[in-house]
Amino acid sequence: MQLSTFLWFDDQAEEAAEQYTTLFPASKILDRQRGADGQVTAITFELAGQRVVAYNGNSHLTFTKALSLHVVCDTQDDIDTAWAGLTDGGEPGPGGSLTDRFGVSWQIVPRTLAGLLTDADPAVAERILATLHTMTKIDVQALITAGAQASVAQASVAQASVVRAVAPTGGPLTIGE
Repeated sequence: MQLSTFLWFDDQAEEAAEQYTTLFPASKILDRQRGADGQVTAITFELAGQRVVAYNGNSHLTFTKALSLHVVCDTQDDIDTAWAGLTDGGEPGPGGSLTDRFGVSWQIVPRTLAGLLTDADPAVAERILATLHTMTKIDVQALITAGAQASVAQASVAQASVVRAVAPTGGPLTIGE
């Protein structure tokens, strides 16, 4: 048994597959199926090692944002490359989402995002997510900076609380009082 993504286009399956396979490493066209008129009806390809089938259905069905292709990028350069290629003729969306020129929705996210949010203090996670929600294309360094700033601010508040607990009057603490 094999699981593949199946994308139903009107007549742009081959064009989409060719664009997608140029944007991601470990991508290639595997086969083209043609109808009696010689036109491509379906094209099978690997996209970053994942099998995808694109079909020309000529049915005028549209893609929805409720389903998107999720791309986890290792570097900011990977994000920039995927973003530039997929938004060319497409439309950027919030927080790393976009719709390409074929109507397919994508999520372009850094691998570091999961690490920043996994077991993060709620205040740190809130600051990172607030920063993320101001972006279209994700800026990894801005997310790291937001997390670090939240951690520093939280440490300052904690330190101030300890100082107030030790010397609430601001004067010297006298043992035995």
